[in-house]
Amino acid sequence: MDTIRAKDPLEALGQIAALERQLDAETEIQVRRARVQGCSWEVIAAALGVSRQAVHKRFAGRTGLLRRKRT
Repeated sequence: MDTIRAKDPLEALGQIAALERQLDAETEIQVRRARVQGCSWEVIAAALGVSRQAVHKRFAGRTGLLRRKRT
């Protein structure tokens, strides 16, 4: 990841916030894809480097993420 080189720290913080929103949106897309492919919360959590409980708490309430496709 490149360093944000804004001269003004408040501008840099705004850029960081925008990146965080983009990453959050992309993470949700990929979690949804993993669930559709049948991945368990344990597998998704391991890929994200967090606990199953943390990933379930963050994503399970979102539309289409609670149930996974059964294979």
